Amino acid sequence: MIQCHVFSQNIPEPKGYMAYLATDKLTIDGKLEEANWQAANWSTPFLDIQGANFPVPNQLTQMKMLWDENFLFIGIKLNEKNIWATYTERESVIFHENDIEIFIDPDGDTHNYYEVEINALGTLWDLLLTKPYKNGGKPINGWNINDFEYAIHLDGSLNDPEDEDNYWSIEMAIPWKSLSQSGPSYKAPTNGDQWKINFSRVQWQIEPTENGYTKKINPQTGKSYPEDNWVWSPMGLINMHLPERWGYVQFSDIQVGQGNKLFVIDPDEQIKNELRKLYDAEKAFFTIQGHYTDQLTELNSNTPLSDVTIEATKSWFKISSPATSMGEYWFITEDSRVWKK
Repeated sequence: MIQCHVFSQNIPEPKGYMAYLATDKLTIDGKLEEANWQAANWSTPFLDIQGANFPVPNQLTQMKMLWDENFLFIGIKLNEKNIWATYTERESVIFHENDIEIFIDPDGDTHNYYEVEINALGTLWDLLLTKPYKNGGKPINGWNINDFEYAIHLDGSLNDPEDEDNYWSIEMAIPWKSLSQSGPSYKAPTNGDQWKINFSRVQWQIEPTENGYTKKINPQTGKSYPEDNWVWSPMGLINMHLPERWGYVQFSDIQVGQGNKLFVIDPDEQIKNELRKLYDAEKAFFTIQGHYTDQLTELNSNTPLSDVTIEATKSWFKISSPATSMGEYWFITEDSRVWKK
């Protein structure tokens, strides 16, 4: 067993959420009123994307999750004094206005992960990312989250500066089949499975106009003030496209309201994190030397991994170390993908 922190000191510890089984059929209306939703635990409040040492968001955002054999259920409540949304066309760049975003990487390999953005009008942008942008990943806008059910509830008025609003909320049911690249052989998670997941609220400074709201302009730059990014599990920097830094949802077969279980991170995540540190060391070595190395000593690493194998050429590398399960290994390559076999 490796005795090390999951993340280094400059990267926030990823959060974990226990999702319990829904026992009744949920009406997807955005209100989160059913007994199952009332029994589900709210997450901790969202924080600045960079971490707890940055200004606390001035409006509360929280989420909760449930699941059953067919769906992942997500409910999010966003306190909001001025509910604002104008984009109505699907696949619009929703984050250019206020929105809520969900990021999911079911197998945790950092590749082929999903992003869903929704505004208070219910306008949807769903896309698949082949890999992180830092590794040359491309967004696939043609991917659609098939059979996705969701609804928005507004406690207030949309685009009306004449009053002060309370909140807007969203409820969604995401089919497991839509989150699988296995086609007809897809399956729901099993008890104890942990998926990488995160949530981000994009919030702009706005001011009233005759027709609603517009972004507030900084007189010193002549441009709108930068948006705030409030997230469930802070990233340590302003970049959501680092799936390895997201939080975790763990699926429990306990029926919601019938008990609670402590979230404990899978010990294999410690191994994966140490491999990512070696990945970073290889990238740093390449920047200086112009090639990768298969010599651990050249990486100036003090890794606690006792068994590390490195294969490398000038433009490619693969690093491996034993998994906690006997006979299996974790691997990472120069494109940051992590997998076990």
